[in-house]
Amino acid sequence: MELKNSNYTLEELRIVLGYFSIDVTSFHLKVLTAGYINDTFLVSRSDKPLYILQRINHDIFEDIDGLMQNVSSALKVLKATDYAQIIMVSTTSGNYHVKAFDGYWRLMTFIPNSTTFNTTTKEYIAYEAGRIIGKFHALLQHENPMEYADTIPNFHNLSHRSVAFKDALRDADPSKLEIADAAIKYAKSTLQKLKTIPVDKLTLRVCHNDTKLNNILFSKETNKALALIDLDTIMKGYFFYDFGDTVRTIVNTAPEDEQDHSKITFNLNLLESFVKGLSSNSSFLTKAELASLPLGTVFMPFIHGLRALTDYLNNNKYYKVSYENQNLDRCKSLFAFSEKAWANQKEIQDILANYFPELLA
Repeated sequence: MELKNSNYTLEELRIVLGYFSIDVTSFHLKVLTAGYINDTFLVSRSDKPLYILQRINHDIFEDIDGLMQNVSSALKVLKATDYAQIIMVSTTSGNYHVKAFDGYWRLMTFIPNSTTFNTTTKEYIAYEAGRIIGKFHALLQHENPMEYADTIPNFHNLSHRSVAFKDALRDADPSKLEIADAAIKYAKSTLQKLKTIPVDKLTLRVCHNDTKLNNILFSKETNKALALIDLDTIMKGYFFYDFGDTVRTIVNTAPEDEQDHSKITFNLNLLESFVKGLSSNSSFLTKAELASLPLGTVFMPFIHGLRALTDYLNNNKYYKVSYENQNLDRCKSLFAFSEKAWANQKEIQDILANYFPELLA
């Protein structure tokens, strides 16, 4: 039997579920389509969601064993009275993933009565996002980042992304170079400006590395943040990665591929609420890390935009697209937001100094 919007039949998915240590006889499945990368299914019984089944995209994540070791290691410490625990379900052979139907699959528990937001206009949601990001890092602060595999090597490495961009420029179709000319010029000039972030002085941490707002689960009943999801990019990194990535999806209500750039916002009230929430779980942060955060709000949308531009020039090999120029639209929108972050550097610094007075010490 076919499953709507799925590359797999219900029979195939039930076979996959049969590899895990659960009773599969009475479950039904629903396709979840929010992610760009993995195939994700909600597994329910009697309309009660119980599990998330995912096929991991091994074209993107080549080290499946390393990825699953990262996720399982992090989930063992990501639990607290104010942080909801997600549990990996083992297979019948005791592993946390299985290879089937030309893919790698995992199963994890679903957090009940939870929801996500792509954007927000509510200061309380922004506050809770900051609080849970801080809690995530506080729980992981004693983990050794060198024991975590790089699931996407050089994911946020500016030098690496610069080389990949230049390679794409060399090999791209001339028509695409012409269409993307303005974005290409912006990328070249901004790459030079962002080399000033002193990463050599920053603490290397276990980071989420993809902390957009819709990767945070919230309670449907109270709107309190519960936990972070989409953990495939958990690996070593710098805190400004996670800070900047969350900011770009909290202070801006426009979608990532918005073509009308007048709709792109940088809401300082939402930023202040986010920073206030972060300050409630921030004792792990160093002064150097705090000082890196304003430029982090420029860096993260820019590097996402650069990746989208590179993927556009490479004929959309990484991100799923629903139309030909969607990656270029993503790039232009992200670059427009990074410009707004540049324009608000003083305001960002002032907000941070208000909640982190040690910045001024």
